[in-house]
Amino acid sequence: MSRVKEFDVDEACDAALTLFRRQGYEATSVSDLVTHLGVAKASLYATFGTKHDFYVTALKRYAERADTRVMTELSAPGSGVAAVRRLFDGYRREILGDETRMGCFVVNAAIELLPRDPEVARLVERSWDTLEVALTMALERAKAQGELRGGSDPATLARFLLTVLQGLRVLGKGTDAADRLEAAVSQAMRVLIQD
Repeated sequence: MSRVKEFDVDEACDAALTLFRRQGYEATSVSDLVTHLGVAKASLYATFGTKHDFYVTALKRYAERADTRVMTELSAPGSGVAAVRRLFDGYRREILGDETRMGCFVVNAAIELLPRDPEVARLVERSWDTLEVALTMALERAKAQGELRGGSDPATLARFLLTVLQGLRVLGKGTDAADRLEAAVSQAMRVLIQD
């Protein structure tokens, strides 16, 4: 008969996700995880493997949640441009509302560990690919609805918007980002819409 876990695995993973997101991979020690989660080191290793394995598990969890939310938002019926605008507004609100400046775990992982960590790189790229595909689909819908500037290519615009969105996440780590974020969001929307 297998031994019952002494802790809730989902709660531990969420707590580790928050710690890794706040401190980063390198600055988070196994001792930090043990203290923060209130779980014995042996139990952590038995459940999650190495610190790196635990980090990857937490990053996957974060990316899956974020990617699902983005796909749902951008595939909602109605105006494709309105869906993109809602996404940008949501990013802006989330960034400006993050008083801790933890930022996006995917962007934090990219900044800290790419390109030297291939496993993390695959997760980051997969998340960015998901966002780019969702943006492309929303922009294809917008083009069919006559909302985009003439001659606009949805795939190229999606790649541009992906870059802007990730840049917003990086700028959001600063202490005085509001004006920059507002200007970037406004300009991104002006690039899209029909004259």
